[in-house]
Amino acid sequence: MIPTHTLNDGHQLPALGFGTYPLRGPDGVDALVSALRHGYRLIDSAVNYENEGTVGEALRRSGVPREAVVITSKLPGRHHEYGEATTCVYESLYRMGLDHIDLYLIHWPNPGVGRFVEAWQALVDLQREGVLRSIGTSNFLPEHLSQIIAGTGVTPAVNQVELHPYFPQAEQREVHDQLGIRTESWGPLGQAGQLLHEPVIGTIADQVGRTAAQVVLRWHLQLGSVPLPKAASSARQTENLAVFDFELDAAQVAAITALGRPDGRLGDSDPATHEEF
Repeated sequence: MIPTHTLNDGHQLPALGFGTYPLRGPDGVDALVSALRHGYRLIDSAVNYENEGTVGEALRRSGVPREAVVITSKLPGRHHEYGEATTCVYESLYRMGLDHIDLYLIHWPNPGVGRFVEAWQALVDLQREGVLRSIGTSNFLPEHLSQIIAGTGVTPAVNQVELHPYFPQAEQREVHDQLGIRTESWGPLGQAGQLLHEPVIGTIADQVGRTAAQVVLRWHLQLGSVPLPKAASSARQTENLAVFDFELDAAQVAAITALGRPDGRLGDSDPATHEEF
């Protein structure tokens, strides 16, 4: 069983989830069915992943009860206008074949367009209508969070941000803690590149008798963030779940955090300037 966090709206969020980009089509369904049967109960999708249908089909085929799974999707930048945001959410429902979505996020703030407060109001209203259970944001900087809270009186339950040892986001996480927002981590393994070959992580993995990926995921858990690793293979799915029966000590957590660097982002994805449509 994966432990859960209680969100600021009272709903439960599993402490580790499953990222679905770029899983699509029959192979994507197979990978997601495998993940659900292995025990994943938080599935992260988005309109722009073009796989909401895959997620819905996998959920139906898996045999896992609908109420046991937290399904997430995200609103793309091209639909931040209030009416378009509302329609987009319903289209997500129709593609997935669901009557509600458990967690819906604004994918990026798109500050150059400047309609994210309007989009947030649409999600607030849809939550009040019962179409959405929990609502949140993705890639929102503190100033963006302040604007939507001031504009609507509603604080996101979740903010999903890029977070991994090269980019540990200490200040962002502190803001989340102050506001009662749960942090989710995208790219939690640094896209499984050089990060997993860092000597510091290798040494810690040897000390605790785990793989490098398991050590990094455990680091996320001990920060209080919810990592969303993607794994198509059954073996990797199982490996990524086996992180709840050991702990890192404070020195090990600090050593991993110390890998952070100013250029730690995975790409050109600064929410202050990035535009996603």
